Amino acid sequence: MERRAALLWTLLALGLAMAAAAETAEREPDWVLLATTTSVRDSGLLDELLPVFEEGSGIHVRVVAVGTGAALRMGGHGDADLLLTHAPPGEEALLASGAALSRQPFMENHFVLVGPPEDPADVRGADSPEEAYRRIARSGSPYVSRADDSGTHRREQALLRAAGLPEDASFPDMVRTGASMGITLQVAGERRAYALSDIGTFLAFEQRSGLQVLSSPAPGLRNVYSLLPVSPQRFPGRIHAQAAERLAAFFLTPQTQRRIAAYGRKRYGRPLFRPLRAGPAP
Repeated sequence: MERRAALLWTLLALGLAMAAAAETAEREPDWVLLATTTSVRDSGLLDELLPVFEEGSGIHVRVVAVGTGAALRMGGHGDADLLLTHAPPGEEALLASGAALSRQPFMENHFVLVGPPEDPADVRGADSPEEAYRRIARSGSPYVSRADDSGTHRREQALLRAAGLPEDASFPDMVRTGASMGITLQVAGERRAYALSDIGTFLAFEQRSGLQVLSSPAPGLRNVYSLLPVSPQRFPGRIHAQAAERLAAFFLTPQTQRRIAAYGRKRYGRPLFRPLRAGPAP
């Protein structure tokens, strides 16, 4: 009887321990990992928004700023809780794989071809970004590429394909930085070279680079940013799902969308991003 009682107490204690462990595993931590593009970080937008979220929620946001390709791979491996990226084809592929729960476009700006004011390839005179790339290639002008599988690099490759040029085209004087948008703009400025940039990061680095916007708005230059929560079912026990959901919801609130609409207006005379949600997410 004593042995049976001891065994019952042992089993009861083991059950309570397992229940406590399960409760601890399910309890949300006080942080969330956001994998995002360097362009959003370099523009300063996250410094404007995330302190508001952290103060209101008590959740700390750990930011990993990488190229969009790297951010999508992090999501595909369950190494981030929420993605903020700008490469729609790659985002749709991640969603189709089951690694992401949803894709929620929430703001946009546009890409620009920038270069030295003297514009030796006459990019200003091009009637499309594809023609602009053909002019740069024909002229042999210096060009700087991120070449880092970022959203900007992927758009550059798409524009080169559309221009009838190899997507890995090596212009006669081409430099591949493998670095962030801010660093790439500074290198382009030093070399008096052309580059593709999102308008938000360019405006933040315009004075340092000495470059100018030379392209006109075009459908192929539209730049949409989306939120992709990573699936906790795909990566059980690894994803801070509730914290990620709260952060994603924060970006979609009317208050945050108004902040996005206003960001940059005072410093640069124009907003750096345009919100895509006028109200609560449908």
